[in-house]
Amino acid sequence: MFPALIHTITHLKGGIFGVPLFHKRESQFSIRTPWGLSFPPAYVDTYSLSRRRKIYSQEKGFRYQSMEKPESDVAIIDYLQDVPLSDSYEAALEALSSLIRQQKRGDQKTIGGKYGKLDRMRMYLKILDLEERVAGLKIIHVAGTKGKGSTCTFCEAILRESGFRTGLFTSPHLIDVRERFRINGVDISEVKFLLYFWNCWNQLKEHETEDLPMPPLFQFLTVLAFKIFVCEQVDVSIIEVGLGGRNDSTNVIEKPVVCGITSLGMDHTETLGNTIGQIASHKAGVFKHQIPAFTVLQVSEAMDVLQENARELMVPLKVVEPLDSKALNGLKLSLSGDHQFSNAGLAVSLCKSWLQRTGNWEKLFQKDNREANLPEAFLRGLSTAHISGRAQIVHDSSSSSSHVSSEVAETSGDLIFYLDGAHSPESIEACAKWFSVAVKGNNQSPPLVLSSSHNIENINIVRKNGHVQHEKCNVQEFNKISKKILLFNCMEVRDPQILLPRLVSTCASSGTFFSKAIFVPSISTYNKVTSGTSVIPSDISSKDLSCRDSGRGLSTG
Repeated sequence: MFPALIHTITHLKGGIFGVPLFHKRESQFSIRTPWGLSFPPAYVDTYSLSRRRKIYSQEKGFRYQSMEKPESDVAIIDYLQDVPLSDSYEAALEALSSLIRQQKRGDQKTIGGKYGKLDRMRMYLKILDLEERVAGLKIIHVAGTKGKGSTCTFCEAILRESGFRTGLFTSPHLIDVRERFRINGVDISEVKFLLYFWNCWNQLKEHETEDLPMPPLFQFLTVLAFKIFVCEQVDVSIIEVGLGGRNDSTNVIEKPVVCGITSLGMDHTETLGNTIGQIASHKAGVFKHQIPAFTVLQVSEAMDVLQENARELMVPLKVVEPLDSKALNGLKLSLSGDHQFSNAGLAVSLCKSWLQRTGNWEKLFQKDNREANLPEAFLRGLSTAHISGRAQIVHDSSSSSSHVSSEVAETSGDLIFYLDGAHSPESIEACAKWFSVAVKGNNQSPPLVLSSSHNIENINIVRKNGHVQHEKCNVQEFNKISKKILLFNCMEVRDPQILLPRLVSTCASSGTFFSKAIFVPSISTYNKVTSGTSVIPSDISSKDLSCRDSGRGLSTG
């Protein structure tokens, strides 16, 4: 869900998403298990690739400082050097697109073959010779309805700041599929992505049968994440569950170091069940025998189910309170919104447990009081963690742009985008609370539009019940408008008539009013994994954009 406060008409400059580069920190305490990189022969697909001039020298390719290059990897590296990176990357995205099985969210189309999802996942890992190596990863496994991505991102930043080489797998991505795979806080490079992608793709393709077809998109990306983290020899892997938990593709993880469950709510009911208890049962599926687990405060029905599942598996389950802002020693969480204190508190507990169970707490923080104070590395992580599209504010000031005419600049204001991924009634409420607070901080600009041709004097603005009343004053420069236009992506399985009342009431209770809320369905008949530079075909046939769910609709206007 992406609400946007818009100040008049403006011209967008470039992309609105920017992911800052993170500094890389050498691992102070490596817990890696050394392994050699040896892969079965892989053959590069040539179905949509054409050999072209050499654009990448060996110096810019892969550097295996202390590892031998297996023959198959050498072939792929040599191939990538002969093909423009943009072509090879687009070919990989085309291949990924062929794995999309669902036309829309909620489809229950079967994959085929005689094996279940998790059995297939184990077979894919075996084909790639990853079974034992995945078992050697030191994993934090996180499930939940809301806040999974934020919690995982906090964990990654904390442990990276503590000196560990981190691997982070999250979903979905906003602009580029590589966002799902972060090494030391940075999206994996295109060159490395291509090496690991084609290695996995070709081996799985070689073993494809009627009983074991190629994996669907998310399963392939999950296998690819394991491949990347194994080969990059990360110290810690933070894995976000995709959907549910018990039957999720990531649940081939047999012995994580620690598990977490974020706040639970009513979402994906078409798959996980129609009660919070049924949903909690799916999420609790990530619990493993005697492996510590942490969760946040839950409604009683959900908590009962989590505790029951924990008892059956002898899991020490602890409930974590939201992080006290005083524990930040004057710093601020890098992710905005009061709900992030719950995610941050969970992340702190997960990281402490991971450090203790891997024998690194005493090495790093023996002088710190583990109960009273947060270590400096934790504070740095909590105050610098970044994930795009989660309570993110993006400014686009086109009026100051050199390519905007003075006439347009006079009557146009600044676009301010308030971006968040809320998509359930509970998360909509949290998003609306954050939005209301954030908007008040940006209310410095005049909220009234006046044509420059009007000569109006003495205007005061009085807000009553969301309306603007005018009185005269001597301020001619009030020539801009402030309108809050909320734009939401609303998949067909979600009902905007359930989401809208929670949005309106929450904003109104905070004194925030908006001009219009538009719920836009996904145009899912164009199934293509793209990057930020991909060209979308212009000949896509027109689609019915009315938003439907169970026969009920809301005009998109």
